[in-house]
Amino acid sequence: MRRSLPSALLVVVALLTPAAASAQPTDQTIAPDQRIAADEAVLSRGHVDIGPRYADGAWKLMVHDDTGDPAVWRDLDRTAFQVPDKALLTVPDNPAYAFIGKPGARVHVLPQVQNPDVTWVGWNTQDPQVMETVDRGVTLTLTGVEGPGELFVYLQAGNFGAADVLWNSTKPERQDIWVDTNTHTHANWVFTAPGVYLVQVEAHAKLVDGKEVRNTTTLRFAVGDAVDPEAALAATPRTSANAAPPAAASEKDVAADDRGSGPPLGVVALIAAVVVLGVLVVVVLVRGRAAKRQGTSG
Repeated sequence: MRRSLPSALLVVVALLTPAAASAQPTDQTIAPDQRIAADEAVLSRGHVDIGPRYADGAWKLMVHDDTGDPAVWRDLDRTAFQVPDKALLTVPDNPAYAFIGKPGARVHVLPQVQNPDVTWVGWNTQDPQVMETVDRGVTLTLTGVEGPGELFVYLQAGNFGAADVLWNSTKPERQDIWVDTNTHTHANWVFTAPGVYLVQVEAHAKLVDGKEVRNTTTLRFAVGDAVDPEAALAATPRTSANAAPPAAASEKDVAADDRGSGPPLGVVALIAAVVVLGVLVVVVLVRGRAAKRQGTSG
């Protein structure tokens, strides 16, 4: 069921009715031969979903654009999501949502419940070939956010429970969302300051044949009326979207880093032991010769 969000209310506020807060889109069917659009696009209103699909046989994270007729898939590197000032809402005076910012702060929100004045951004795993080849589900991972403020993506249940925060750009670690195949979900996207945001997301899955597939790309958001979406399309992430994530340093690696670029501690200890042994030998020899000289003179 699709319902509009009153512009004066922030979707995170518990004043929303349970039915509205839990509203999700109805099931959709994606044709296996759905076209991939080649042009650049700025999406500012209507229903769109981020999701994996096979493009020319290759696993790729794309956006399913349902704003036109017929719907198409789009390359995320050639797509910008425009977030107008019509999306501005006020952070409520509610401790449950203190993670967003101070009460009274103005933030841009693409809500979980459809607002016809802004883009309704969700995700799906409903590409027919994805459903046929993926074993159980897909992991969507936030790997980095570049922007003037923070990004929060969370679900709001209809029972007035706490927000289920899925992605939080204040945290440095990779953040996973598990998505079963044939799933279609929408969430709240909150941006705390206007400007261009580059959001790097990875889609990873294990296939039924035992192979694994992985692709990372950049979601581009132009937040605020004063921000030109072309700036989001032209922006280059500081780190490559397809760069492998840095491996976690082991205790052994950390210890080596702390020692700097000098020789390992074991080598240093061995050298020190040899030096001490050499000194002792010299001392013994010197004392022996001294004693021999004294015996001869006597």
